[in-house]
Amino acid sequence: MNLEKYKNHLIQNTKKVLTNWFEPKENEGIPQRDVYRFLHSIKGTAGTIQLGGLMQVSDRLLLDLDENSHKVWELDELRNFLFDLMELTYEYENFKHITIKTSTIRPSNAPLIQIIDDDVSMLILLKDMLEEKGWMVITNTDPEKAVNQYFEMQPDLLILDIHLPMKDGFHVLEDIQTHNEKYFIPKMIISIQNDKQTRIKAYQSGADDFIGKPIDIEEFIVKIERHIQRKKMFDQSVLIDELTQIYNRRFLEETLPRYFQEYKRSKQAFSISVVDIDYFKQVNDTYGHLFGDRVLNEFAQFIKRSIRSSDLIFRYGGEEFVIIFPGTKNIDAQQRLTELIHEFSQKVFIYKEKSFTVTFSAGLYTVDDEFVTPEEAFKYADHALYEAKRLGRARVETSGRSLFYKKNVLNVSVIDDDIIIRTMLYKIIESIDMGHLELNIAVFENGPLFFESGRADDGRDHFLIVDGVMPIMDGLEVLQKVKSGPYANQFSVLMLTGRKSKENIAQALKLGADDYVTKPFSVPELQARIERLLKREK
Repeated sequence: MNLEKYKNHLIQNTKKVLTNWFEPKENEGIPQRDVYRFLHSIKGTAGTIQLGGLMQVSDRLLLDLDENSHKVWELDELRNFLFDLMELTYEYENFKHITIKTSTIRPSNAPLIQIIDDDVSMLILLKDMLEEKGWMVITNTDPEKAVNQYFEMQPDLLILDIHLPMKDGFHVLEDIQTHNEKYFIPKMIISIQNDKQTRIKAYQSGADDFIGKPIDIEEFIVKIERHIQRKKMFDQSVLIDELTQIYNRRFLEETLPRYFQEYKRSKQAFSISVVDIDYFKQVNDTYGHLFGDRVLNEFAQFIKRSIRSSDLIFRYGGEEFVIIFPGTKNIDAQQRLTELIHEFSQKVFIYKEKSFTVTFSAGLYTVDDEFVTPEEAFKYADHALYEAKRLGRARVETSGRSLFYKKNVLNVSVIDDDIIIRTMLYKIIESIDMGHLELNIAVFENGPLFFESGRADDGRDHFLIVDGVMPIMDGLEVLQKVKSGPYANQFSVLMLTGRKSKENIAQALKLGADDYVTKPFSVPELQARIERLLKREK
């Protein structure tokens, strides 16, 4: 019996029903009896053809339904109810090709564990088991992609199998060792090859731990807990950023309240600036993460050398920094930051005989009110940074307290012909807390419907997520149209692409895409990318 044929049929039939329910604009609701029969059919078929996950999800949903009820589901309510089923359907459909799998959006502060193993069944088992402990897990079978993912996401723990396609685990460790000299990230080797010589080689290559396969789960969990604890203790004990050698975010959180206490005593105003390197992702994409680290380090040292000895600079995270100017009011701090932006823009970086320059933007807030809290002051400065980015970058914008209460609206549009992907993306974006920035979210099944809606021409800042390959209007055509229109500077674009060639990705970036994600994607990885890009819009 060819189960694969029947599995594909069930997946496609499930998508067909969902499309018929949610696509028609005139559809006013779905009777509960239809929902019940739909789930009941999936449960029976999935169990027969060994799709246990779909069977369990549909069975759980059926417990909340009464077949004889006369309820009519509103479409938004039904989308939320069926979200787990839709997400699992997407994962099953892409099972053969997917490299990163996850089903739960973890809190952004949860420990992040990266697992690299070419055994997909092992990845699924370990992911499910570790996420039950409350950790966020990213997984990969491709060592090249995994190394890039490691650089971008900087996990709290790396778990790595020795036997990988194209490149073994020892070579992967060598690739990241230079980076690991700057960041303390515990590394654990797992392998079916458990002899003394292999273990010694693992430790010599930079591994902090080794565990043989088959894995003793109890021992494995205890070791992971210990490494996560070590990482947490290390982070809490260090006040200097490992890469840039300036103060880190933890020290900022300890230091900032003291300035507010001093202000209440002396009434001497001071200023806070949030600064961010412009288009830093393009530096990483073009020249690599290690050279990007060099740019970050040289930027931090430039600011440190250029400010007064009484001023303080902190690395807040990624390419974002915070500067405190004691005894300095708005105008003086703005003037100094403007000078620094100009001076840094003259610095030439050289990579393999190619030269380029980098700029940064700054948001500024002066504390001259004893009722303002540190959290509020930071948000005011962050809001001003958003204004600087919106108005063209490489500039300073200042914020008054009233600006914080003005609700800024950012349009977020999703264009994808797959209803399951559209639904998942809507849920991801809806779950992101942007503070004072309101997200106006809309989804479209093709490009023409998006342009007919008028959203592209309303003049607001716009974050666009678009599928690269669609039957009616290609994603690159959508990108080209918005980037050649009158509001091109208002758009930030994330391209979802199944095209893995460098030429297609290069074309998307050339047309103005700010980032791209190759399908199939994982929910946490995509959420992290969306959050990063959205926060650049603040």
